[in-house]
Formats: sequence, C-alpha cells, structure tokens
Amino acid sequence: MKKLKTKLLIAVLVILVLGIYYYTALPAINIHATEFWVFLVILIILAALLFVRKKNLDRYELKESKGLRVILGLLAAVVIVYLAGTLLSSPVVNAKKYQQLMTVENGEFTTDIEELSFDQIPLLDRDSATLLGNRKMGSMVDMVSQFEVDGLYSQINYNDRPVRVSPLRYASLIKWFTNQSEGIPAYIMIDMATQDTELVKLDDGMKYTASDHFNRNIYRHLRFRYPTYIFNDLSFEVDEEGVPYWICPVRKYNIGLFGGVTIGRVVLCNAITGETQDYAVEDAPQWIDRAYSADLLVQLYDYYGTLKHGFLNSVLGQKDCLETTEGYNYLAIDDDVWVYTGVTSVSGDQSNVGFVLMNQRTMETRFYEVEGATEASAMSSAEGQVQNLHYTATFPLLLNISGEPTYFIALKDDAGLVKMYAMVNVQKYQIVATGDTVSKCEEAYTDLMYENGIKETAEDTREIRTVTAPITKIAQGVIEGNSHYYIMLEGSDEIFDIPVVDFIDIIRFDVGDEVTIEYKEGNQSNTVLSLNGVGKSENGTGDDGMEEQ
Repeated sequence: MKKLKTKLLIAVLVILVLGIYYYTALPAINIHATEFWVFLVILIILAALLFVRKKNLDRYELKESKGLRVILGLLAAVVIVYLAGTLLSSPVVNAKKYQQLMTVENGEFTTDIEELSFDQIPLLDRDSATLLGNRKMGSMVDMVSQFEVDGLYSQINYNDRPVRVSPLRYASLIKWFTNQSEGIPAYIMIDMATQDTELVKLDDGMKYTASDHFNRNIYRHLRFRYPTYIFNDLSFEVDEEGVPYWICPVRKYNIGLFGGVTIGRVVLCNAITGETQDYAVEDAPQWIDRAYSADLLVQLYDYYGTLKHGFLNSVLGQKDCLETTEGYNYLAIDDDVWVYTGVTSVSGDQSNVGFVLMNQRTMETRFYEVEGATEASAMSSAEGQVQNLHYTATFPLLLNISGEPTYFIALKDDAGLVKMYAMVNVQKYQIVATGDTVSKCEEAYTDLMYENGIKETAEDTREIRTVTAPITKIAQGVIEGNSHYYIMLEGSDEIFDIPVVDFIDIIRFDVGDEVTIEYKEGNQSNTVLSLNGVGKSENGTGDDGMEEQ
C-alpha cells in the first residue's frame, strides 16, 4: 500500500512538472516546432530518472540495465532526428528551394507608385510615434497611473489613412489585479501624416492582451485554442469600425522539418471578447495589413537574391548575389501596407541596384531597377545639409516626386522631435533639398531638379486669343503680397487675371469701359498678355503698343 502511494505521488509530481512546463513555455504540439522536441527530451529524461528511482540500481547495474539502455537509446534517437532535420532543412542542402520561396516580379516605378498628396505622406517613424503616444498618455490623468502604452505601434491603413496603433498595457502586476475585471479601456492611434494623436476609448475593455496573465494572456489563449499551430509575430490592428484585433499569422514549413518558413493561415482574435476566426492566408479579410512581418519578408528576399547559384556561391564566389540594405520602411498602396527596402550587391558598396516592395498581406513582391544611392548615403547627405543644427535623419521613405524616385527623410533634433524634412534624389543623391514643411521641401526639390536638368519646364502650347468687349464685373484681390484685378467681359463667362505690377493702367478702367485683351486660357482664370494696347512691361509701368509675340 505504501509503495502504491509512493508511485501515485511520483506520477502526480511528474504530471505537475510537465503541466507547469507546458503552461509556462506553451510549446506547440507539432513536429515542426523546436519547443516540441525540447518537450520530448524533457519527457525522456524524466522517464530515465523514474526508471532509475524505481529499480534502485547501483553504478554497475546502471551500465547493464537493458531498460535504461532503451530509454537512453530513445533519447539519442530524438536528438539525432532533430539534428538531422535541422541540417536537411537548411539552405546548405536546399538552396534552390529556398531561392524559390518568394516570387519576384519586375515593376514600373511611375506606374505602380503614384504621387501622394502631402496629407497622405507618413511623416513619423516608430520612435517619433512612441514619443507622441507617451505624451498623449501622460495627459490622461485618469489613466496614466494605471496604464502605459505598449511598444507595438503597428503601422496599418485605417480608412485609407496611414496610422500607427498600439494598445495600452497594465502598468504593473498590482495594476493588473485591480483593473483586470474591466480590462484595458483604450488604445492609441496616431495619424502618420497629420501627427494627430488620439486615445480611442472602448465601451468594453480589452480582456485579451500580451500584458494579461493566466488564461487571458493572448499567447496562452491562442495556444489552448490552437495547440498545434506555430504562430509567427503577432500584430495589433483595428478593423474599419475601430474594433481592436490581434492578427496571429500561422507558420507554414515548406522545406523539411524546420525550413522554408512562410505563412499558411491567419487567426484573428478579438481583443475584447477573445473570439477567434481562422483563415487560410489567401482568404484573410482585406482590412488585415500584417500577415507577413517585415523581418520575414526581408529574409525571404535575401534567400531569393543570394541563392541564385547555390549555397557555396553565396558564401565564396558570390556571383550575381544581391541582398537587402539595412533597414526598411512602409508604403501604403491600394489599401495594403508594403515593406520597402533597397537592394544592393553583397560586396558592400555604397550604391543600390534597385529596391523592392513586399506586400505584408499577400507576400506579393516587386523589384524596381533604379540604380542610385543607398538609404544610408541619402541619410548622410540630408544630415550634411543641416550639419550646423546637428539633426539626425530617419530611415527614408521612397516617394514618387514628379516621376522621380525620391528619398523622403524626416530630420529630428536631440529630443527626437521632427524639425525639418529633406528630399534626396535616388539616382543623383547630391541633389538634396530641405524645408521646414513638406510643401517647402518639395518646392525647393523641384527647383533643384529644374536647375540640374533632371526635369524640364513643359512647353506652353496654349493658343493666344484676343477679345474686345465692355467690362461687366471687376474685383480686386491680393496674392502673395501683389495686387490683382479680376474682370469679366460682356458675352463671356471667362475670368481674366490682371496683375497690377504688370498692367498698372488697369486701375483706370471701370465697369462699362471697353477693353481689348490678348490672353492664354488657364484652369481657373486666363493669363493676360496685353490689355487695351498697353503691353506687358518689365518695370511694371506698361509701354505703348502690343507686346511682341
């Protein structure tokens, strides 16, 4: 009876140890998971210890015990299978398969990347967004003592706007204990273009987050619902109605036991209710932006670029080997978020052979053959323009400015605040423009492109016309400090813009006076070339006769 109790006690202790390990480590029950093999090793070691304890063997008997040999043989087999699986799943013996994991198409820059209006350009990087989020949280006196902002700051498209979102988290274990019944009451949303920061309060608090404990911890909640799934990096997003979700990509292993990781499925978990939805990655809802993490996409492209001629060539000869540059940024295109990074040769030179855009929802990848400066060189050029101010350049965003691939860079002071902006031409990175605002920066950049012959002034093909009629309406306005008269003539709905500095005699005319105007048609008003025989003068006083055309 006593022996039976001892056995039961040992069995309970073993189950308890395994249960605690599973509850804390959360290994996936899947042969592709490294944690699963660690779990097997622990099981076998426990079995060996129990066997020795049960048999009460001395040192000689341990060496001769067939049962112990079987257990140790099983342990060795598990270790050998794991090591062999690791080797046979590696790029060393599967270079071609790794190189073909990602399909890359050639793209047309001006066609694929449209020019953005200034209110759609993301002006902030992650660090700047973090500063704004913390500042907003500090102003919320009713929450700041209980919660803090999580450091996630996922960049997504929300109602066609580039934003970063991040949930709040419990400030400490004690704060969790006192607030967990209501959950986390809000999340931070930052508009990356306007820099507007909003604390979005929820009617019902989020009960499933990374800062929760026990079964409401998001990782444990997912593991118990999907014990065989191996999850990649989780991201926090909101749908078009502002409902918070955890986007949980599920890894797919395409090469051997542990190699060729892509994404096969996506699990959506409502952060408020804990309800989950499981989709094949190709069937995931359109509003999801981050099925593939940026790091995974960059790794897949590096496989594509370096393994074209096998593994040995990627290490030794390195013929035709290309790799991504250090760092990446995000572009919003057609309601999807694309990862942008440059592509350079593995020799480590200071120029790019092009760049890639990689869709975080679909893994669609496009390569653009645009030779030019690396992002690091562009950042140095931008910092050189304001070296007296000691501003620091952020990682560039790639924009289409008048058909030219252009690095757009925010310049920050020592406090991490954005103070200026810079635009650097990708192909001619000595062309650098800066400005206190985006519009001023773009204006200076456009002027530099004209001056350097990159962009030519479009030929004016508008037809010159002449009209003679009485004035029916006349009004005065000021544009950039200069006076203008706007007149309308009898029998016409056209508006004629007459700058006083060029046609001083306009002040002599009034409604009813007949004038002769030579002009070219414009979008909103017509460009006046001459007025009633008074030609356009260099000094603004006018001269007799029509301007010679």
